[in-house]
Amino acid sequence: MSQHTQQPQFPQAPVPAAQARNGLGTAALILGIIGALSGLIPFLFWLAGILGIIALIMGLAGRGRAKRGEATNKGVALTGAILGLVSLIISVVGAVILFKAVGDAVDEIDKATNGASASKKSGDDSAKGGDKGGDKAGETLAAGDSALYPDKLTVTVSEPKPYTPSEFAVGHTKGNKAYQVTIVVENAGKEKYDASLFTTEARAGKDGVEAEGVYDDKVGKPLTGKIMPGKKVTLQQAFDAPADAKDLTVEVSPGITYDASQWDLKL
Repeated sequence: MSQHTQQPQFPQAPVPAAQARNGLGTAALILGIIGALSGLIPFLFWLAGILGIIALIMGLAGRGRAKRGEATNKGVALTGAILGLVSLIISVVGAVILFKAVGDAVDEIDKATNGASASKKSGDDSAKGGDKGGDKAGETLAAGDSALYPDKLTVTVSEPKPYTPSEFAVGHTKGNKAYQVTIVVENAGKEKYDASLFTTEARAGKDGVEAEGVYDDKVGKPLTGKIMPGKKVTLQQAFDAPADAKDLTVEVSPGITYDASQWDLKL
């Protein structure tokens, strides 16, 4: 009877489980959070875009690892990918807002610059026009010149001519001379002009004494009512001046919101 030698059996050590590779998912979550927060700052939209792309790629890669059993943080990786996508969207919106704001600012600067240039050119043209008889409101004008206001209201005063008041005239002093001027008010604008506050005054002689207005059936009627766009009104006014006066200054004020204009008239 043969005898067999029994070999001792030793227990085998268990195979260690593979370590979970959760780094991609965790990194995607961190970068996604930073990217989303960066996107809330307009000037950091570029950073949000870069971090968003990296977070999206790493999140998708981490989710793939979790599906293959190589990682255990599938939810973290998915959240990181979603935050990466959100960061990209915020980045695009931030870029649009910033570029639009910059464009609007440039447009405003261009408008201001062009407006200043236009105003300067307008001022130069007006100054040149003054030598040719073109006039601007607020300046001292000559007979026949026109004062043009910003709303395109135009006032023109004619040369004075001697006027003989009637026996019933008011404002004429014996020994003085009366002079009549024709005032034309034209509304070339788009809005109605209210003439209720239209006034005229005059001074005469080298001492600038007040030249009282003369009122009778032919002159001195006030300008009232409204002047419609495209219409004009002719007004006859007369002023009483000392007999030795050589000049007459007529001042016209279209209203409280207008600058008064003056005409230096030779008698």
